[in-house]
Amino acid sequence: MTSVALAVTDGMLHFELGLACEVFGSAPDAVRVPWYDLALCGPKAVRVGPFRLEPDHGLDRLSRADTVIVPGWADVDREPPADLVDAVRAAHEAGARVASLCTGAFVLAAAGLLDGRRATTHWAHTRVLAARHPRVRVDPDVLYVDDGGVLTSAGKAAAMDLCLHLVRLDHGSSVANTVARNLVVPPHRDGGQAQFVSTPVPAPDHHPLAGLFPWVIERLDRPLTVEDLARRAGMSSRHLGRHFRSVTGTTPLQWLLTQRIRHAQELLETTDAGVDAIAAATGMGTATTLRRHFNRTVGVPPDAYRRTFRARTGPAPADGSREGTTPGTAAAGTMEAWQQRATATPPTRN
Repeated sequence: MTSVALAVTDGMLHFELGLACEVFGSAPDAVRVPWYDLALCGPKAVRVGPFRLEPDHGLDRLSRADTVIVPGWADVDREPPADLVDAVRAAHEAGARVASLCTGAFVLAAAGLLDGRRATTHWAHTRVLAARHPRVRVDPDVLYVDDGGVLTSAGKAAAMDLCLHLVRLDHGSSVANTVARNLVVPPHRDGGQAQFVSTPVPAPDHHPLAGLFPWVIERLDRPLTVEDLARRAGMSSRHLGRHFRSVTGTTPLQWLLTQRIRHAQELLETTDAGVDAIAAATGMGTATTLRRHFNRTVGVPPDAYRRTFRARTGPAPADGSREGTTPGTAAAGTMEAWQQRATATPPTRN
């Protein structure tokens, strides 16, 4: 069982703290893998937003955790407490994976963990982080950054993106998608936080691509082109590209490739279909094409990915509660999640 320690002290943001507790505190009923051992670690009873919190352990417990999460730091103009900074640094030196949510990046930066690394934080504070810690390569345009054993997220809702990313790393896409469905959030959002700085994003049911996303998701096994998508949306290819950039933060072809790769991940985790069959089911055409794109995107070949996550999740239960044993049934069983992810658009400020 993976241990997760939340570092809490006076001055933390309660939204990010509560979000992390929700994700790592208990698994949804549909998840059948050993879940996380969550510990709240702080120096004493602390004030978190409007709430008073009693930590379960002292900050020294951080160094014994597999993963340490630092929630948002409320006042970025104030230096975080030295005991918190020292405990986070000691945990990293002991081998823990360390992640910050929102402005928690200022704690990681104070501990020296972000020196020479790429990192992010809430868009409103990226310039401050870069000016105060010039050795940090601050990226203001992403929802989260995974730089090896140190991870940082952008503001507010992007903390959920990072938490789900951690679940995905530990248990695979299928489990992460189940957690996301249980929390009624998209399993993964495309694009970066730049799209939320000043341009409002329309509600999912009203933006010009609302009807296109589910149509595409149902046809991932087909060789779709940008022209096909534009024709379906009733607009020119150039107009389609502008809408895609404003809604998803990426291009139509990159978005389509991302959906194919994610579908392949679920099929590898939840079915026994061969790579050739999965390539056909995801519209990749050949196993060679699937392997090339999968390896470049995920970082490992499909076969290695399957061995890793099938070993962690085990065989599907006999009652059929998982997605099935063929690409077709797996695709049908996860369609609701694909549609939710494809059409979800976050609020205008993250």
